[in-house]
Amino acid sequence: MTEQTDCIGIYKKDTKVIPAGTTIYSMPSKDKYSEYQKFADEYDIHFIFEDNLPKIDFYTIPRIDIMAADSHGGYIGTIGETCDLESDAPICYIDKNKTCHLIAENGKTFLKTLHSWKTQLKPCEGIEFFPSKEEAKKHHEFLDIDIDQL
Repeated sequence: MTEQTDCIGIYKKDTKVIPAGTTIYSMPSKDKYSEYQKFADEYDIHFIFEDNLPKIDFYTIPRIDIMAADSHGGYIGTIGETCDLESDAPICYIDKNKTCHLIAENGKTFLKTLHSWKTQLKPCEGIEFFPSKEEAKKHHEFLDIDIDQL
């Protein structure tokens, strides 16, 4: 997955379908205001805006949707779902060495523990990193879907 544009349902007998890829959840630049700067100043959480998109150099299985970065070159995102702090998707931190850590079980817990998120990192098993989708395809079977042809 390189972009989330629509909802897709896939059912295949005796198969576990896992969304894969690394996507970026960016906010419109016009929405920048002091509250987001507070997150950066107080918690080292720099939300991503469309006028300053990072270049992601990895592809993950399962999918990770990145919503923020920190000052150490790491990323904060959701595992397996589009970023939504009101969902039940786990929140993770990927450090600059591409090691994934669990920050919180979901967005609500993350928001309650912002002040200590860096001290609560736990190893997050099951996230595979690849330099590209092509490299991931060498290790996993992919079901490529062209949304425009559905």
